Amino acid sequence: MVETIQWIDGAVVMIDQTRLPLEEKYVTCRSYQDVATAIRDMTIRGAPAIGVAAAMGVALGVLHASETDLDARTLDTQMEEICATLAATRPTAVNLFWAIDRMKRVYASVAGQPIGEIRRRLVEEALLVREEDIAICRAIGRNGAVLVPDRKTVLTHCNAGALATAGYGTALGVIRAAVEAGKQIDVFADETRPFLQGARLTVWELQQDGIPTTLITDNMAGHFLKSGRIGCVVVGADRIAANGDVANKVGTYSVAVLAKENGVPFFVAAPISTLDLSLASGGAIPIEQRAAEEVTHVFGHRIAPEGTVVENPAFDVTPARYVAAIITEEGVARAPYEESLKKLVS
Repeated sequence: MVETIQWIDGAVVMIDQTRLPLEEKYVTCRSYQDVATAIRDMTIRGAPAIGVAAAMGVALGVLHASETDLDARTLDTQMEEICATLAATRPTAVNLFWAIDRMKRVYASVAGQPIGEIRRRLVEEALLVREEDIAICRAIGRNGAVLVPDRKTVLTHCNAGALATAGYGTALGVIRAAVEAGKQIDVFADETRPFLQGARLTVWELQQDGIPTTLITDNMAGHFLKSGRIGCVVVGADRIAANGDVANKVGTYSVAVLAKENGVPFFVAAPISTLDLSLASGGAIPIEQRAAEEVTHVFGHRIAPEGTVVENPAFDVTPARYVAAIITEEGVARAPYEESLKKLVS
C-alpha cells in the first residue's frame, strides 16, 4: 500500500500526486508553509489526507516556532497564524477544518506547560490522526463491502483511495474490502476531468493491488450504467450536510443522476469527520473555484483557444435523494439522513 503521508525526522513527507502515474516522487515539507502549499497545489489531495496533512502542518509549525522571546502570548499568536494559513488553503473539504480544530483543542489543553511538552503533544496528536484515519478507512471498507454485488462492475469517480487518505481509502477501501472478502468484481474508473484523478491515480492504485480496472471518460458513464454491467457506484466525499447532501469532485452529481435513472445504487463512503451537521443542506457548502489553466491545458499543453472563458468548480453537490447509503466507520446511514447521520455521531 502506498504511503501517502508520513512524519519522518521532524518533517512531513508525502507522495507528490501531481507527478503520478509517470513518476513516483516524494516531497519533504519542513515548514507549515510548505504543507499549506502542498495542500493548495494538490501535491496532496483528498479530504481525509488533507486533514492529516493539516494536523501535521500545525505540529510542524509549533515544532519550529521561533524561540525568540517565546512566552505564552507569542506562541499563541504564532499558533493562530499557523492555523489560519492552513485553513485558507482549500474551502470545501471539511476534514481540513476538523483536523485544525482538533489540534487547537490539544494546544489549549496543554497551555502553560513547557514548550517541549506542547510540541511533544501536538506531534503525538498529529501521528494519532494519521493512524486513526487508516483504521477508520478499514472500518469503512468492512461496513461497505457487504453492499457490493458479487460478480459485477463497480463504478467510481475521482480518487477516494489510499492516496486520498492516510492509507487504504474510503470508496476504494470498500472495493478493496469486497475483494478481500472474496467477491469477484472489477472496477470502472471515470477519468475525472479536468485534473484526471481517476485516470492518473485510481487506475494506478488499483493496478498496484491487482484489481481489474477499466478507464472510461466521464461522458461514458451513462452508457455503461444503462448496460446492466454495473452493480453499484461508490464514491468518496469532501463534505456531507445534515440532510445527506454530498459535496464531492465535480461530475459526481451527473453520475448519481444517471445511476438513479438506471436503478443502480449510488453509495458514498466517508469518515464521520466529513459530516458537517452544522449545515442544513448542501446549498451552504462552499465550492472551491480553481484556475482556468486546469481546463484549457492538459499537462501544460494548451487544448483551447487563447482567451477562452472558463468556469472551473472543483466540486458539485449531489442531493440526498440520489444517495442510496452513506458508509462510515460507525455504520451505514440511509434516508432519512437527518435522523440516521445524527445517530452515527451521537
